[in-house]
Amino acid sequence: MTDITRVLGDITEQHVDAVVNAANSSLLGGGGVDGAIHRRGGPEILAECRRLRASRYGRGLPTGQAVATTAGRLPARWVIHTVGPVHTEEEDRSALLASCYRESLRVAAELGAATVAFPAVSTGVYRWPLADAARIAVRAVRETSRAGDFTELRFVLFDPRAYEAFGEALGEATA
Repeated sequence: MTDITRVLGDITEQHVDAVVNAANSSLLGGGGVDGAIHRRGGPEILAECRRLRASRYGRGLPTGQAVATTAGRLPARWVIHTVGPVHTEEEDRSALLASCYRESLRVAAELGAATVAFPAVSTGVYRWPLADAARIAVRAVRETSRAGDFTELRFVLFDPRAYEAFGEALGEATA
């Protein structure tokens, strides 16, 4: 049985096999979680991302997909980069957001990762409403984790609002 947990904290400090990065399609770093992972992980992550751009992902990583690199100086073995969708009222992109989590877990399983830490994908500059993003993330992780050999899947939330939203989605009391 896979343990699905949540913590209030910094994803760059998680001692897990794989950390999921809420990347932009360029894979070359950015703001928010992406910038923090690249800064703390060091140049090794960027170097691998540049190699991916020069080979398989010349046009960038498509939304909803995932790819792994080294974790560089992070206390993890790998970084799994996924590109979340930008939220819009005009189009339902929920399937793309769910795909970020499913594809990240597929990549993690291929790597042999037993512990994975996720951020709240698309809830920053991509403006996905927290409660909805949490519901989609938790459902996707619960459904996908049944097929893998994971011991812990951890949502790492940077602020109390996100922590509470994921607690509600997990069915936990938020104190």
